[in-house]
Amino acid sequence: MTDVTYKVVEHDGGWAYKLGDVFSETFPSHDAARAAADRVAQEQRAPGETEAIQYQDEKGRWHDETAPGSDRPSTDVVG
Repeated sequence: MTDVTYKVVEHDGGWAYKLGDVFSETFPSHDAARAAADRVAQEQRAPGETEAIQYQDEKGRWHDETAPGSDRPSTDVVG
């Protein structure tokens, strides 16, 4: 299972949550950014439908796979 951790950080004159190097929109307070991160983390854990997917890898090759809707990450929010 994959682990996903959202981090609440100061950003652009306010607060944001961050995953890797990607920031969310800016929120006026830490509490607002934390609430948004908690909401996103909860949605990330929600199961979905099993679907066929296609994607292109870094070498330009296309792949067909089945993505099980129950294959959801473990999530956490820090900060």
